[in-house]
Amino acid sequence: MAVRMSPQRFDELVSDALDLVPPKLMAALDNVVVLVEEWHPDEPDVLGIYEGVALTERDSSYGGSLPDAITIYRGALLDVCDTEQDVVDEVAITVIHEIAHHFGIDDERLHELGWG
Repeated sequence: MAVRMSPQRFDELVSDALDLVPPKLMAALDNVVVLVEEWHPDEPDVLGIYEGVALTERDSSYGGSLPDAITIYRGALLDVCDTEQDVVDEVAITVIHEIAHHFGIDDERLHELGWG
């Protein structure tokens, strides 16, 4: 059963999740924007996605690029949650998961760490 939540409240949860990231890691985020969209255009079950060049893969040719983007999909997240607390938890997991991709951590390692 999907949770109903205003877009403003959902945005607050994304902001709260970003506040969970240690300040030193937040300071290391380089050229990244965090967006909220309703659904992934091709895959409605995707909760979030990182699009860009991970820090571990940037070299001297990286520069002047558009910002990397972390997109959190509101509709998909609300759809998989049963309570507002579930949404709080899933948003935090999804935000941290996608930030980890920016730092070059792959899905396999995230699952090992419990952030899958």
